[in-house]
Amino acid sequence: MTDAKILVIDDNKSVLSALEILLQFEYKSVQTISNPNQISSFPNFTEIDIILLDMNFSAGVNTGNEGLYWLREIKKKAGHISVIMMTAYGAIELAVEALKEGASDFILKPWNNERLLTTVKSAYELRKTKKEVSQLKEKENHLKQLINQNKNYIIGNSKVLNSVLDIVRKVAKTDVNVLVTGENGTGKELIARELHKSSARNHEVFISVDMGSISENLFESELFGHLKGSFTDAKENRAGKFEAANGGTLFLDEIGNLSLQTQAKLLSAIQNRVIVRVGSNTPIPVNIRLICATNCNLDQMVADGLFREDLLYRINTIRVEVPPLREREGDILILADFYLNKFINKYGKQGLKINQAAQEKLMAYNWPGNVRELLHTMERAVILSEGNVLKPTDFLLEVKNSLTMGNGPDTLEEMERLMITNALNKNDGNYSAAAEQLGISRQTLYNKLKKSTE
Repeated sequence: MTDAKILVIDDNKSVLSALEILLQFEYKSVQTISNPNQISSFPNFTEIDIILLDMNFSAGVNTGNEGLYWLREIKKKAGHISVIMMTAYGAIELAVEALKEGASDFILKPWNNERLLTTVKSAYELRKTKKEVSQLKEKENHLKQLINQNKNYIIGNSKVLNSVLDIVRKVAKTDVNVLVTGENGTGKELIARELHKSSARNHEVFISVDMGSISENLFESELFGHLKGSFTDAKENRAGKFEAANGGTLFLDEIGNLSLQTQAKLLSAIQNRVIVRVGSNTPIPVNIRLICATNCNLDQMVADGLFREDLLYRINTIRVEVPPLREREGDILILADFYLNKFINKYGKQGLKINQAAQEKLMAYNWPGNVRELLHTMERAVILSEGNVLKPTDFLLEVKNSLTMGNGPDTLEEMERLMITNALNKNDGNYSAAAEQLGISRQTLYNKLKKSTE
């Protein structure tokens, strides 16, 4: 017996009885009503799977308009229900009209029992398919939401950061290819996600691919997919990243790490917006927003013959340069406070604060590893903290000698900042000791630091 709920609506009680007897041996629940006005008050109406609906309810009327009216009302109330129309007055035009309005099928009275059972079974299979499709769409939307959940935020209010975000907001409204550049640890993927979130594609997926981690022999399989048996480890059909990102955004990180051979394959896919799975000859069109990122100087790589100029033109319609943390004046302490609160909650170190001397040490540091280095520095300090106050000695910052030939500061201001940073680190953030080492007063040291962060 099929676990389906069937409702028969007909003003002829003999028809209701006959159908109830016929269907009750095949389906778990068969109910009947003689007046379609009872639909609005019928209990658990939306849980019904199939309705067999008469097309004429008034004496002497055989136009079928009543049935079409109630068909429309049922579809308004519960569009997922499969409706089979029934009438003793068959006409091709009437059947076509019913199907246009959303009916699953059409049965003439008197019916053939075997044909009617087959029709009802087909309608139920259609109902199941629609239900499965609906559930899959719900799951897909849920998965997209999970994939697009980004618990990392762009933190800061410096002028250089706001300038970048202004560009992002303007570019996000278009579908142009974007190249995001910047040093390691500056947050290039966050900028790419912000482009996606601010675009018309924000309800679709954001697929991130680390190009540096893909071996050359698996490049096509990873990006374009493959068919089962196309190579030794291809044990099933698999969609590539281009297909997975269809309708959404594809982010290719570390694109400067690609060989010239793989660059050519990527160029073809980007240029034609068509991919072919490994082992297949069937072209698959893809609709993606492409964002690439690198910390390499692609212009220099082109000059050195290491990167294709035509590929650079394709991915570089708009270039967004993410500033290093040392240039984001005022953002260091904002970020430090953000990560402090994050790790306080994560490791249960409530009430933990950064004292003034430690804040000054953080501001004076050059942060060669940028925001990523700051994040790890804060996490390490919180984990190893023993009291309620983080002091300069709690922040173990790696100070590299930048005064080597060809690697020194370019300006007097940079030289001064570097000397202050080194002095503070050497004296564990003690401003009086650092000032004494530099041969200046403590107040002068404060003034110089303040000036460098304004």
